[in-house]
Amino acid sequence: MRIESLIIFENDDFVAVSKPSGLLTIPDRHDNELLSLSGLLKKKYGQIFTVHRIDRDTSGLVLFAKHEASHKYLSQLFESRDVEKYYMGIVNGELAQESGSVNAGIMEHPVQRGKMVTNAKGRPSLTDYEVQEAYTLYSLVKFRIHTGRTHQIRVHMKSLGHPIAVDELYGTATPILLSAIKKKFRLGKFTEEERPLLQRLALHAWKLKFTGMDGAPVELEAPLPKDFQAVLQQLRKHKKPQGN
Repeated sequence: MRIESLIIFENDDFVAVSKPSGLLTIPDRHDNELLSLSGLLKKKYGQIFTVHRIDRDTSGLVLFAKHEASHKYLSQLFESRDVEKYYMGIVNGELAQESGSVNAGIMEHPVQRGKMVTNAKGRPSLTDYEVQEAYTLYSLVKFRIHTGRTHQIRVHMKSLGHPIAVDELYGTATPILLSAIKKKFRLGKFTEEERPLLQRLALHAWKLKFTGMDGAPVELEAPLPKDFQAVLQQLRKHKKPQGN
């Protein structure tokens, strides 16, 4: 994987990268460092500082600082919630309300390790959502998270009864198939098995807005990946949008 192809923007202070789904932001104890985004960046820049991270299966925008002063500045912005964080997700079904907020505490699952649940005793967590396109089976939803809890959007959408598509932990691992979208779908003559349009978590870290070290506004955007776009293209083609 060439790290250059993932870089969206860089200046003297930071580099913004569009992480592919399946790649760790930083290595865990069992992984080779080069199998992580930070490892690939260290190979290129020599020194790099992690500011924040997104889930392994989530694609999209991640910031890394290039020097200690920038690392301190950007980390404080994230900590004090002075960074606007937007995501795009494909959820199962159609939401009753086109926009709204989920204000529900999140804590670790009492039994299942690595899973989170909504609970009044959990850490305060706030997610705004707005339906962009609605179809019978799926909806494209824009999210803004005001807090950065583990699996926040995934947990909050499960609590609404509309989990993120292809979310094995909080919904179903079933991939998005053209046969589910297209009424008169037929496999090709020489094709034994249908290839999914999307077979990973349908969540993408889309946009970040903050004030740079020089006081100027910064707005960064990671375009939707090809598999995301392929699903939306087929939904638009074969279903009449409901709502927006």
